[in-house]
Amino acid sequence: MGLRRVFPGRVPPIDPELGVALAALGPESREPVTPENLRARQERDAAARPRPTAEDLRADGRFEVAELRVPGPPGAPDVTLVSARPAGLTGPLPLLYYLHGGAMIMGNAWSVLPRILREWALPLELAVISVEYRLAPAARYPGPLEDCYAGLVWAAGHAAELGIDPGRIIIGGKSAGGGLAAALALLTRDRGGPGPLGQLLLCPMLDDRDATFSSRQMSGRGIWDLTSNATAWKALLGDRYGAADLPPYAAPARATDLSGLPPAYIEVGSAEMFRDEDVAYANAIWQAGGQAELHVWPGAYHGFDGLAPKAALSQDARDARTRWLRRLLAQSGTRRRPAG
Repeated sequence: MGLRRVFPGRVPPIDPELGVALAALGPESREPVTPENLRARQERDAAARPRPTAEDLRADGRFEVAELRVPGPPGAPDVTLVSARPAGLTGPLPLLYYLHGGAMIMGNAWSVLPRILREWALPLELAVISVEYRLAPAARYPGPLEDCYAGLVWAAGHAAELGIDPGRIIIGGKSAGGGLAAALALLTRDRGGPGPLGQLLLCPMLDDRDATFSSRQMSGRGIWDLTSNATAWKALLGDRYGAADLPPYAAPARATDLSGLPPAYIEVGSAEMFRDEDVAYANAIWQAGGQAELHVWPGAYHGFDGLAPKAALSQDARDARTRWLRRLLAQSGTRRRPAG
């Protein structure tokens, strides 16, 4: 059956608090990304996006922070990992291996850390590694994913010196980073690499085909639309964009076997183009006998909690993520605790 007809104007309403934040954005922020303006948008993002130093991230001694250069994929440059953990904690800590967002074409490993350290590392006593993977189109698929895999293998193999528990590594990311985390879970499963404890997929970018109902229904609304998404996928995939034989590691929505994956937390907004591909991915995990917790936040658009962090819906979303992480870690700690 083909897609149902998209009726003009019939879209999920945006949450009122989130709508205020969206309306306050300037026209530059809502301008679609195109092949013609891609380089300028990348330059603007690099100049404007925060890039805290290691000293900034240490937050007056609350965190231990190190920037590590580790071997990259064969024939590729080394990969930079930004490693951070609450200061003063002894013993191996669980690790959140985090992949930043930015549509595969923007973003950096440093900008996401202040919030992650404040909201998860401190209260959950987590170590965090944020990966500075290469960006498209300078690095096309599989370069960015292979960077993430190389960093994961290195971290698991150097768990003792990092002070982490290699059996309690959670992979996660937001938007493009969520798509990379989903792809990494597939890749490490099929290569027999480090087995993650869970996968945290926040509004993940999963499908290069842009053929879902929501991808058209929500086009031109919010801050990320069909034009921008197609530009990003073309930058990542080059001539392989839209190919029938594209592997699932390039676009996880292409996967036909989602068995044997770690438990997933998947969230998306009802008013964003990724809604249907993310819901379908959770459903495919269930159909494969796996475990997924799915949240579709009503009236939320892509990146809503970053634009309106104080909105009630944003706070609910952050609380739900934290509860899932806490529950996953508690369950794994119970399984690993020796008798007596």
